[in-house]
Amino acid sequence: MAQARVTVVGDVMLDRYWYGGVERISPEAPVPVVAVGRVEERPGGAANVAQNIAGIGARCVLIGLCGADAAADALATLLAKSGVGHRLIRDPLVNTTVKLRVVSRNQQLIRIDFETQATPDGCRDLVAACKDGLTDAGAVIISDYGKGGLNHVREIVAFGRKAGLPVVVDPKGDDYRPYHGATLITPNRKEFEQVAGRFRDEHELERKARDLIAELALDALLITRSEEGMTLFEKDGRRTHVPARAHEVYDVTGAGDTVIAMIGAALAVKANLLEAIHIANAAAGIVVGHLGAVVVPRDELAKALATEDQS
Repeated sequence: MAQARVTVVGDVMLDRYWYGGVERISPEAPVPVVAVGRVEERPGGAANVAQNIAGIGARCVLIGLCGADAAADALATLLAKSGVGHRLIRDPLVNTTVKLRVVSRNQQLIRIDFETQATPDGCRDLVAACKDGLTDAGAVIISDYGKGGLNHVREIVAFGRKAGLPVVVDPKGDDYRPYHGATLITPNRKEFEQVAGRFRDEHELERKARDLIAELALDALLITRSEEGMTLFEKDGRRTHVPARAHEVYDVTGAGDTVIAMIGAALAVKANLLEAIHIANAAAGIVVGHLGAVVVPRDELAKALATEDQS
């Protein structure tokens, strides 16, 4: 997988963490007063996907929209340090999405989001950048966080498939028709039910999954199911369930980013879907044991996969 070349397209953001202790309750309202002692910034959203790919030594190019502001400068600096090539399309009419989390004693107290919707011009510039950015890739990952930057995602999917590349999508919203023709989409259970409706048992889940694969002309559908693991449905009728690997779930932030990053990197070097989801499952089991969105430590992933091979 270190030989992989992956292009990530999607909603980029900056994750900001304020860490501090709580010693008293505010006299102004019944809320804790946090004395901030440390501030940390990390790439978020599609940028976290790209960072996870670079973290295993693979080559990644990130294409995304952001503002022409200090948050975009910070994000570009973090990506450069992580070894992620990027084409950040800066739109002066929007603000870079920032998610601010206030944390005390390893507990998140509140999250504050700063964001604006992408402009039509920005969306068109993103599509134009994708036409050039897919030429040297082995796989394409589309990371949709519903921020409006992927209004023309159908064209991006078509570009990738026309180039003969696997296109993996982490979807958002209640309409998946724009992802028509993708290789694989990876909704979690809640996202899947938002589109296909709730299911009462495994038989009904399979029927709804098969219907969605047919409707969208997908090669496969992967439903991530938290502590229940993940279930892969392929268009040829095969179904594979992989149990969750985490011994202790500490924080699920960024787990979906990790899953799609590992799948994309594996497919870029011609792994099959089953190999890809086993790698992704092992990686997800690692990141949920950490606070916040983190990059999978390469040595931990190698150790987890070696343990799986021996069992």
